Amino acid sequence: MSDQYNKNIVKYVVPTMLSSVCFFLFTIVDGVFIGHGVGTNGLGAINLVMPFVMVVNAVFMLTTIGGVTIAAIRLGRGDKNGANQAFMHSVLGSVAAALILCVAGVFFADPICTLLGASGTFHEMAAEYLFWYSLFIIPSALNTVLMGFCRNDGSPVLVSVATIISTACNIFGDWLLIFPIPMGLKGAAAATGVSQVVSLFIVLTHFVMRKGDLYFHMPKFDGALFKKIAVRGLPESISQLATPVMTLCMNMVLVQHIGDIGVNAFSIISYVASFSIAVFLGSSEGLQPLFGQSYGAKQEKELKGYFHAGLLINFIGSLFINVLLLFAGKWICALFGADQDTLEFAVKAMPMFAWGFVVMSLNVMISAYLYSTKRSKQAVIINVLRSLVVNSIVILLLPAMFGGSIIWFTFGIYEGLVLVVSVVLLRNSEKNGIVYQ
Repeated sequence: MSDQYNKNIVKYVVPTMLSSVCFFLFTIVDGVFIGHGVGTNGLGAINLVMPFVMVVNAVFMLTTIGGVTIAAIRLGRGDKNGANQAFMHSVLGSVAAALILCVAGVFFADPICTLLGASGTFHEMAAEYLFWYSLFIIPSALNTVLMGFCRNDGSPVLVSVATIISTACNIFGDWLLIFPIPMGLKGAAAATGVSQVVSLFIVLTHFVMRKGDLYFHMPKFDGALFKKIAVRGLPESISQLATPVMTLCMNMVLVQHIGDIGVNAFSIISYVASFSIAVFLGSSEGLQPLFGQSYGAKQEKELKGYFHAGLLINFIGSLFINVLLLFAGKWICALFGADQDTLEFAVKAMPMFAWGFVVMSLNVMISAYLYSTKRSKQAVIINVLRSLVVNSIVILLLPAMFGGSIIWFTFGIYEGLVLVVSVVLLRNSEKNGIVYQ
């Protein structure tokens, strides 16, 4: 491979992984401050709200990833006007979806929390967090979609700068609104929302100052393009449901087999998992523009090279995370300020859960490679299995058959089953070579 190939990987993957890790630090920083400033029950309440937050993110991925995938392929072909059509349709779709979700979260926080299983100790705190989080859904949606297109339009470093600055704002805001100004969970939600607004204004400069090929304009409405965006974005949108569905199912079996200490311990593990997953999502999102542009230009050698590099990056990264958790797991869990019993339980459960990162990292990269090269059908199958079907069956069924001790292993088990399907679908789709459409 050429020097340009290596430079492209560094240019796109490194900043995107950094951005993704910083973005997920929002939730981790919230957890640290909430654990110390609100208490262990605050962590449990946030854990119960996470499925709603992740569903919101899944909707954003539907409108964002679909658009950036189409735009990347069209830019690879030299079709700048077509890329701009995809850009504006994604922006308008994101705003429309965010408006609906904002109304739902603001006006129906209590019933939503009830549906998520929040009751007794957790319900009031969960509803409070969800309400304040929902107030910022619209600017958060705009920030997500513009970051995706800014990265594809040749400015991944600006996206990293925006994310790092907004993360710093979130850390300061959490400290300010939980300790000096004791607003509790609503303070944590408000700090996250304001930090997203800061990031949005930074990323806007790329498009307002016309630093790339994409720009704001009133597009000609194209229903077929909206449909195409939804189809291309569906795999990643479904993939985003993996965490909330897993969290919901895990909370159900933990309450049944272990009790509140299991839910609180899993809230800590979820924060660590979010950070780890950010590494894999960052590498796949960073390579997505390179997949799309290579596919659009019919550069098969470069396309396969980027894919193999992505698999290697995720595999090594997942192994490193497991080693880190093995030697520093207790210190990491202690950051969240949980009581001693919860801390010991979380440290014991962490290795049983974390080995699944290795398998999951490969599924994430295979899916990104497929949907970025117009193989949405195969990517949808993979993500439906790992996000909705196999994960639910394994998490709910195995503890009923073998008891609560197997709960922590279910994550890796269902990801392993899906990986077998992923490899079969990938090989079948390329048995006669890559088909360019």
